[in-house]
Amino acid sequence: MRMGDLVGKEIININNGRRLGVVGDSDMNVDIESGDIQSIILPRRSNLINLWMDRQHLIIPWEAVKKIGTEVIIVELDQTSPFYQRFPI
Repeated sequence: MRMGDLVGKEIININNGRRLGVVGDSDMNVDIESGDIQSIILPRRSNLINLWMDRQHLIIPWEAVKKIGTEVIIVELDQTSPFYQRFPI
């Protein structure tokens, strides 16, 4: 699968059904040597106030990706998991 095949797909968390973002609005961490995707980095903008406050992003490890469909990517992220990380930009 090419990275271009992922563009435009919505990312949905299977644990709570929440829409996390869209590939294309995000960045990807890619291993330069192998070309493997290591993680998807999504901007977190939940409302207008957050545009002026500290913006954060969510790092989704590639291991959390469970299924890639024609329109969505299903990930399994538990908020108590160390993989569910928010980092300031």
